[in-house]
Amino acid sequence: MSPRVSKTTRRAKPQARGRRDAAGESATQDAVAAGRRSPRLRQRVAWMYHVEDMTQGEIAEALGIGRVTVVRLLSEARAMNEVRVTLAREVAGLAKLEIGLQKRFGVKEAVVAPLSSPDADPLPAIAAAAGAYVPELLRPDMKIGVGWGGTLSRMLGFLAEKATPRLTVVSLLGGLTHVRHLNPAEVAWQFARAYMADCYLLPAPALVDGVETKRALVERCGLREVFDFAATLDAAVLSVGSIAPGATNYNGVITEREERELRAAGAVGDVLYNFFDASGRLVDHPINRRTMSVPMDSLARAPLRVIVSGGAAKVEALAGAFKLLNPTAVVTDEATAAALLDRAP
Repeated sequence: MSPRVSKTTRRAKPQARGRRDAAGESATQDAVAAGRRSPRLRQRVAWMYHVEDMTQGEIAEALGIGRVTVVRLLSEARAMNEVRVTLAREVAGLAKLEIGLQKRFGVKEAVVAPLSSPDADPLPAIAAAAGAYVPELLRPDMKIGVGWGGTLSRMLGFLAEKATPRLTVVSLLGGLTHVRHLNPAEVAWQFARAYMADCYLLPAPALVDGVETKRALVERCGLREVFDFAATLDAAVLSVGSIAPGATNYNGVITEREERELRAAGAVGDVLYNFFDASGRLVDHPINRRTMSVPMDSLARAPLRVIVSGGAAKVEALAGAFKLLNPTAVVTDEATAAALLDRAP
């Protein structure tokens, strides 16, 4: 056996011990990272990964922690909204779609989010784009009404922080007695919490059993103050629902029979359970008289009216909503924007 081989053999055990020592040291450092210094370390890891463009392996080596810990900290930073995604809007194709929406539908500003493919779920992309756009509208002393829906709920996780003194948030719809994922009041409340703002809620069901009940709640149960306050909104952020078969179950609040009746009456979509047709007119159906929402004419008077919605099933509903509310801005995805422009005369 050559001296070189023999020398390597004699060193095998010390190297193994060294690896065990290194592993033990790494485990100890990981424990420290997960304990006292985890918030600081998490933010440092996120900075190195997203800003300094370092790989996970490079970060682990630089900080003396395991790669699994790096992955975990990056995931936690995203979940805790310490890392937010913003979308570059200078892409030529998107700019063309945005200008097209502005010209065709008369909106002052359109934000079109890119998709990885035409079949991709547009909700996350729209939510991220809205989370970057909506905070730009906020001003001191502003009164902003917030609607509800899956897209607006997802938007909450992308909201960019912005100090806005004396901001007031108004929920534009009553609540649901049975929910699985979200409640209209929760969307407005979480939006208000993000900016430490005052919040007005509508402590009533989203739909009541009749006009008399609605009148009693407004006039005799203290809701008049909220409705009067909402009549002077500076801005409203809304989502649009589609009544296409199979598109929405309306959380069980509206029965299948009522959905069929609404479609027979010409309804193509809703805003806050206010159902409208392709021409943007509210359809003649009892549900439109039973909804506990801020009236559409109050929303139409708000200087800023932002519609945040998208998806193939909502194209017709969005076109009708544009006529109903004449929005000043729309946030959608590129597939929906293209479909809206394709159907335009």
